[in-house]
Amino acid sequence: MDNAIENYKKACKIFNVDFEPVHVWDFSGQTNLIFMNEWNRIPQDCPRQPDQEILLELQVSLLLDSVNCRGDSKKDDLSLQQSHITNSSYCGSLVGNGILGNMSSDSYTNGGLKGVGNLGLTGLENLGNTCFMNSAIQCLAHTPKLVDYFLGDYMREINHHNPLGMDGEIALAFGDLLRKLWSPDRTPVSPRFFKAKLARFAPQFSGFNQHDSQEFLAFLLDGLHEDLNRVKCKPYFEAKDACGRPDEEVADEYWKNHLARNDSIIVDICQGQYRSTLVCPVCNKVSVTFDPFMYLSLPLPSTTMRSMTVTVFSTDGSLRPTSYTVNVPKHGKSKDLIQALSNVCSLKDDESLLVAEVYSNCILRYLEDPSDSLSLIRDGDRLAAYRLSKDLEKLPLVVFMHQRMEEQGIHNKMLGQWKAFGVPLIARIPTTASGTTICSLFFKLLNPFVLPKDNEDGNLCDGASETDLSSNISDCEATINASLTGKLVEDALQFHVTDVKGQTTHAKIELNEPVSLAGYQKQLHVLVSWQDTALSNYDVCLLSSLPEIYKCSLFSKRPQDSASLYACLEAFLREEPLGPEDMWYCPSCKKHQQASKKLDLWRLPEVLVIHLKRFSYSRFMKNKLETFVDFPIHNLDLSNYIAHKSDQAYPYSLYAVSNHYGNMGGGHYTAYVYHEGQDCWYDFDDRHVASMTEDSIRTSAAYVLFYRRVQTKNLDKQVIS
Repeated sequence: MDNAIENYKKACKIFNVDFEPVHVWDFSGQTNLIFMNEWNRIPQDCPRQPDQEILLELQVSLLLDSVNCRGDSKKDDLSLQQSHITNSSYCGSLVGNGILGNMSSDSYTNGGLKGVGNLGLTGLENLGNTCFMNSAIQCLAHTPKLVDYFLGDYMREINHHNPLGMDGEIALAFGDLLRKLWSPDRTPVSPRFFKAKLARFAPQFSGFNQHDSQEFLAFLLDGLHEDLNRVKCKPYFEAKDACGRPDEEVADEYWKNHLARNDSIIVDICQGQYRSTLVCPVCNKVSVTFDPFMYLSLPLPSTTMRSMTVTVFSTDGSLRPTSYTVNVPKHGKSKDLIQALSNVCSLKDDESLLVAEVYSNCILRYLEDPSDSLSLIRDGDRLAAYRLSKDLEKLPLVVFMHQRMEEQGIHNKMLGQWKAFGVPLIARIPTTASGTTICSLFFKLLNPFVLPKDNEDGNLCDGASETDLSSNISDCEATINASLTGKLVEDALQFHVTDVKGQTTHAKIELNEPVSLAGYQKQLHVLVSWQDTALSNYDVCLLSSLPEIYKCSLFSKRPQDSASLYACLEAFLREEPLGPEDMWYCPSCKKHQQASKKLDLWRLPEVLVIHLKRFSYSRFMKNKLETFVDFPIHNLDLSNYIAHKSDQAYPYSLYAVSNHYGNMGGGHYTAYVYHEGQDCWYDFDDRHVASMTEDSIRTSAAYVLFYRRVQTKNLDKQVIS
């Protein structure tokens, strides 16, 4: 009952185990410690207060047998270096300050634990879609400093007065679970009690639905921090503006204020600091803040860039329409799209591009403002770009829309009805235009669509360009009129002035008659009615083919993208404008502005958690990116990415990976963990634990990466890969 030394000696004598390993069991039957007769040498005059529990501590130096968690476990042989008894008011199990609690500093190598044998190779039962939780827990349960902390007397640091905490219940539940995972009994552990506590404080994780391991990890780290926050009463600090002070001074001030309110084992090992710079696009006001971070969420390069397919039309009838696919920033502007298109279509110096969104065979809007956001354009939209002469920029546009007669059965009768089709064609016209000018421009635009047999009749006036037809139409007016008359008769085309949607027809356009541009200072919309004769003379399919911005195939698999972890980090640190939903309130302008934001790493933690943003969510769809990220295992060097330049090196070594397999509809999480005692990587798949090779770690399933900083003095011992 009281764990007295004499009772222990008597038990050893009764069972004749002075020279055999001894298992000490608690009431639940869980193995807490393995003893040998070294405990008999404990001094008899050990101080002990009444009603205090004596805690037995030991140091594990070597476990000899190997492990195979899929088979029967063998009895562990244990060698003890030293043992002692301490007094404590902690009413817990006999683990005392932990199986690993009092290991000497020599037992640590680069932040890892040596001499832990095959402890920590225990799986977790899947309670029903809880693989997301199991994966994250196994990664945390093999974070060396965290293991040492929770196998020790962590209860004395529980903050019961923190309104942001959970009265220590999450910390207690996690600590109990971690101790079970590090017990010599390798029977898979059921995390039922921990999940019940989790569901109580985070209802989003209740039930048995699949969740995101990174979201769970973020909640757990934050909950553990608040439950174990050593600050009982948080002081208030008002953020001060830099006011021209050096960044080093401002950063230290922010960090000092942060530590005055937040001090826990999580802050000690997991939190870093980055610099955030915002610049107002109107008044160029610069705001610099230094904020803490628990993990880095890095975008994959395929999420920062976007493929867009746009069809380019000529406005002088010289080129067939051609579709180009370009890569532009996902949150870029229309100027980025125009620049990319200009490069791929070899735009001339005297030309400009007018990009328009086409919907229901009419132009919905123009992307005339260079600052128009591309995020407003969906993958299912269709864009057309028109090559226009810069010399005619001041002239109004004429927009040709098309309709043709289609028969429909109504009440058992076939009736003809006009239907819109094709992509609008655009040209510029002089302010004083006639029907001849408009018709000739239209036939000029149709030249690329003429079928081969009629190709010799395609040009109405040889050598005439858009500029010729617009500014010097009289030079070949007789030839054009004769040709137009024949064309209109042959093709049976009719032209009417219409509205922007082409739904209402106004005055019919006649040859040699002036067309009034009153009320059409910028644009004149013309509806062209096609008869069957005209349809047979032109490649209407070419005129009607306008691909979507991005065609997502449901069945064909795209080739796998690949990127380095450094490329992901550079994308994270790249300056980019804030989205329309994340406007920044500029204190100088006194209004919200779409500022540009730049992040820089300033302080790095001992344990660096990197989240790869594989899941993308939008209003219309959810998607998972299968991009293969090539991440270093033994030497992640971040020295070049630290804004705070110093002589300190920042090498990191990978020790755990949370993986996600499958897609958004259904998937599975596992964990890869490096075990220091066995000097081997292990695959934790719920209750199953199996060794694996280091070459198998890098996969496209890697989702959350766990790195620990390597001590500089040991750099010469590291193997760089």
